[in-house]
Amino acid sequence: MMKSLVIDPGKCTGCLQCEMACSYENEGVFNPARSRIKVFTFHEEGQFVPYTCTQCDEAWCMHACPVDAIVLNKATGSKDVIEDVCVGCKVCTIACPFGTVNYNQATGKVIKCDLCGGDPACASACPTEAITYVDADATGLSRMREWAARTNNAHAAG
Repeated sequence: MMKSLVIDPGKCTGCLQCEMACSYENEGVFNPARSRIKVFTFHEEGQFVPYTCTQCDEAWCMHACPVDAIVLNKATGSKDVIEDVCVGCKVCTIACPFGTVNYNQATGKVIKCDLCGGDPACASACPTEAITYVDADATGLSRMREWAARTNNAHAAG
């Protein structure tokens, strides 16, 4: 069973525990600047939105890599960077339409979310369940149900 990260911005408090957990898990330091997940702050709205690689089916980063350093992890479905193969050319950072592949200046390689090998630290650390790791087939189900409920209520009221 494939799983994926689900992000509910309405539950995010901007605590940055996800960023801290990610940087510690992957880099061994508590440093949000070295995290593979970022929390965007919308100051005027007072809203926070965690954001990381969506593990696209048609992963442009993977297809753009000239040395095949980004590969499909068949166990998790993530697109993983093979650090020993990566030459740091940054073509994948340009190819990603979401800006979730980043260059790590300290190593001269790119980094991106690899779902922590199937146990994402960001989801485990999130105190409000704004980030969860669930069955990939169910990721859109709750949103579809919410939309259907609103639609039914609108038709009943009209």
